[in-house]
Amino acid sequence: MNISSRERMLAALNCQSPDHPPCSFMIFGALLQKSDSYLEFIQQQLELGLDAAVMIPPRSPVVRNDHYNLYGLPISYHPQVRVEEQVLHPDGAAQPLMVKVYHTPAGDLTARVRQTEDWRWGNHVPFLDDYLIPRSEKFIVEGPDDLPAFQYLLPPSTGEEIEQFQRDSAEVIHYARHEGLLLTSGWGVGMDMIGWIHGLNSLVYDVYDHPDFVRKLFGMIAAWNRQRMAVVLDAKIDLYIKRAWYENTDFFTPSNWQDIILPELAKDAALAHGAGAKFGYIITANAMPLLNLIAEAGVDVIIGIDPEAYDMDATKTKLGGRVCLWGGVNGHLTVEQGSPEAVQSEVAAALQALGPDGLILSPVDNVRQDTPRAMNNVGVLIQTWQNLTGQTESSI
Repeated sequence: MNISSRERMLAALNCQSPDHPPCSFMIFGALLQKSDSYLEFIQQQLELGLDAAVMIPPRSPVVRNDHYNLYGLPISYHPQVRVEEQVLHPDGAAQPLMVKVYHTPAGDLTARVRQTEDWRWGNHVPFLDDYLIPRSEKFIVEGPDDLPAFQYLLPPSTGEEIEQFQRDSAEVIHYARHEGLLLTSGWGVGMDMIGWIHGLNSLVYDVYDHPDFVRKLFGMIAAWNRQRMAVVLDAKIDLYIKRAWYENTDFFTPSNWQDIILPELAKDAALAHGAGAKFGYIITANAMPLLNLIAEAGVDVIIGIDPEAYDMDATKTKLGGRVCLWGGVNGHLTVEQGSPEAVQSEVAAALQALGPDGLILSPVDNVRQDTPRAMNNVGVLIQTWQNLTGQTESSI
């Protein structure tokens, strides 16, 4: 019996066993960046034999915006916010210092960022970007006194932005439905955003020293995020995805994760479920002590099961039948840098440990390098998956 890719992916998300475990790359930067359009990117994945998931709004192969690390709806500030930027050259400093001031009706928020040689934004300081975290000398939110001003940077989506999202998404929604592909959207955000606007080092201390401040800031971001969720859920997507790279035990004990993160995460999952969508959670490292709590929150799929970070057998034992597991192969060490034999071994181990039910095979978390080794190993990964799941005659 032939089933569509969407049906295969939904079966896995429901912790069932489809005709075979799907293979869908959670991120495939190397292929996206050399595609002429998002639709071409999806089509090339289908030609490789992958179960491509279609994301709305579609992501351009080249992205240059103020929220580079937060895919999804556009981000704008309250109309009364005014932004000023300048580049300073302090005496004796190794690098120029970029200063960005957000003038709001509730006061100013100031970012100061070192312009290192590898800074990719010219003289501009974006709002939300991982590059800010190690280069910032001052983040825009330092404590409770900054929260009234920060609220002006989190207005709801405007009618014009929602209409633009709908126009931008219409073609790929039609394509996904016509081709029988899983339709996704996101990315949602929580603590990752606190890393960009407050700093991860500060977060680690404040979780213990100022938990009420962290809880209030996180709640502000979560409420803003759910407003954005509601917009994309109206498009009748299959899966909503939230990024949570910084919601692991590098920064939280299971106890304070349960206290601060779990209540908001449960609200996110409930909102998605109420709209008929599954809820995915990207967390790629140091999450083993959190697995039962993640399941308790209502997460349908953990995206990013890295064999370098997860005990795959223990993960399947704890979550099998409750939470789908997306990953199984290390993207950088194995696919980009490893041997074909290493790729074959890791695919086989992932299928054995995590499947056959509730598994979506993928490199974790990205294939960025467009090198002969990486692209050859992508082919090895796909061929091995097809061979071991009975889609082709084995040639290994």
